[in-house]
Amino acid sequence: MSVLARFVEEAGIPTVVVTMMPDAARRWRAPRVVGVEFPFGHAFGMPGDAAMQRSVAEHALRALAEATAPEYRLDVPIEWPVDTKTAYRDWQPLVASPGVAMLKKRGKDAVARAAATGEVDEPAS
Repeated sequence: MSVLARFVEEAGIPTVVVTMMPDAARRWRAPRVVGVEFPFGHAFGMPGDAAMQRSVAEHALRALAEATAPEYRLDVPIEWPVDTKTAYRDWQPLVASPGVAMLKKRGKDAVARAAATGEVDEPAS
């Protein structure tokens, strides 16, 4: 998104990137970055939480108004209201996507090959 934002900016349209990875967005030189500590897929907050979503949107508008130089960053001071362990468990789908399933299989195959050749200890199940 950061690279796309730069191209849009070059066309004269101001952008704001709202992201869970503000450091990465700045490395990619996004013009304006709003950082949130939310789970992926929830950049504007919890589903159904209009106040949280409005706050993120207001921060994005503030970034748009305040930025006087490239690579501006503003972090939203809101914590995700669910503890991390529970949230990580709840964020995961019951069935892995085909891409994730393929990567998991490749990883398991690589570990098995390494264990068979004695390169690493076999992981505990």
